[in-house]
Amino acid sequence: MPHYDILIIGSGAGGASFAQALAGTGKSILILERGEHLPVDRENWDPRRVFVDRIYRTDEQWTDKEDKPFTPNTHYWVGGNTSFYGAALMRFKPLDFERLEHFDGISPAWPVNYEDMRPWYEVAERVWEVHGERGIDPTDDPNDPPYPFPALTHDPGMIRLKEHFEDLGWTPSPLPLGIRRDDANPRAGKCVRCKTCGGFPCRLLAKVDARTAALQPLEAAPNVTLLAGYKVLELKTDASGRKVTEVVASGPDGEVSFSADYIALAAGAANSAALLLKSAGPQHPNGLANSSDQVGRNYMYHTTSAVISVALSHFDSSFPKTLCVNDFYYGDSEEEFPFPMGQIQMLEYMSGQTLEGQLADFISPNLLPDSFMDALAERMVSFLVMSEDLPLPHNRVTLNENGGIKLSYTEGDLTAHKKLVEKLEAGLSGFTRERSSLFETNFTIDQELPLYGTAHQCGTLRMGDDPATSVVDKWCKAHDLDNLYVVDASVFVSSAAVNPTLTIVANALRVGDHLARKLMG
Repeated sequence: MPHYDILIIGSGAGGASFAQALAGTGKSILILERGEHLPVDRENWDPRRVFVDRIYRTDEQWTDKEDKPFTPNTHYWVGGNTSFYGAALMRFKPLDFERLEHFDGISPAWPVNYEDMRPWYEVAERVWEVHGERGIDPTDDPNDPPYPFPALTHDPGMIRLKEHFEDLGWTPSPLPLGIRRDDANPRAGKCVRCKTCGGFPCRLLAKVDARTAALQPLEAAPNVTLLAGYKVLELKTDASGRKVTEVVASGPDGEVSFSADYIALAAGAANSAALLLKSAGPQHPNGLANSSDQVGRNYMYHTTSAVISVALSHFDSSFPKTLCVNDFYYGDSEEEFPFPMGQIQMLEYMSGQTLEGQLADFISPNLLPDSFMDALAERMVSFLVMSEDLPLPHNRVTLNENGGIKLSYTEGDLTAHKKLVEKLEAGLSGFTRERSSLFETNFTIDQELPLYGTAHQCGTLRMGDDPATSVVDKWCKAHDLDNLYVVDASVFVSSAAVNPTLTIVANALRVGDHLARKLMG
């Protein structure tokens, strides 16, 4: 059985960053990734192939609480889902780590606070080449340093929208992005501000992801090995039940086992929880690390709506995702609503075929001609409205009768989220067409993101100080085991109302540094 000092399951934002933090120790590190290396070819930028044919998305079936099958919007490739994300890299706010009262419940406190995370956010922003401008966003912490790279400039259409929001008294701010682009010297960076960014793998590798930020630099490290095409099936422990001694995986040549002094789980919130449940044994009859019965519970994925408006004229923006609004993140004083509402951010440019793919659950592909869809897309202004999804114990990952993932989820109260959607729609008055022949001014693709929208999955293996109510401690080590760590978003205590990637990276770097210090004495 091949033995390593450290074995990491998953090569996405968490797993890759954890490996990066530990590579300098000289310890032998193995990364097991169930997916293959993502090809860099012409299909990377083909809207029909990506959004209609969904060639990169898994065909794996999960089931919902009623045992109905669905296909999750997830991607199993080296680098995880980061090759397909929209590159938005935002810090959680200081209050996001504290106990915070919402209209419909409580967002609990983390065992770490913003001060614990601050230095690791700085490292993460530097490694993931985040472009932004501090001090405009009203929720920015005044003690945070400037971003390592300047904010991307706005296209003409975005400038008009920004001015419109400012006329309303809002304070739109640059959306922090991990893009390799220098607008002052475009030839110095890889990004060409194309129309195929969010949802697409970048053919130019201009979008900063786990591959380019961590895995490619690690290729030069002689002590780090990445094996693609190895799906981990089970974790086995010694007789005491306190130590993982065997990692069983299915590889290109069949089943194979590995051992390591330390194991780090970073397979994504749903799969990480499912793997621990599948690893039940005599010492762990309810699943590995599950003495608290918390494994799989408190699943979150954000309450999200896509609001698409039709502009009065051609909306001149091929790269619109450069703007966000956080004025209502903690509530709306004008409406006397003192509860968190969330964030408004721009969505990526949608071509006619991209829109067709996004609407596939509602309108059959090819029902409307490409010329119509393209003409509509040229005038669309698209927004993502995102609110915090509170952790609830009955929202959980379990195993279905076939041993696959069962995702049981019941939405919470949507009052705050709906108020934010209404605030945006009212704010767009005068900027967008009052009515088009087919759609109202602001129509939503998803009033609530469907269950298959798993991009922001988190919370199934929450961290905490009390082993009775959490799965891992503040250093993300399992309470029940001596050598098992978890470094993906499953450890999140709350979801906040911003994209999770930067916090996954920062936390994995924090935990990796902690283990590195332990290993080096």
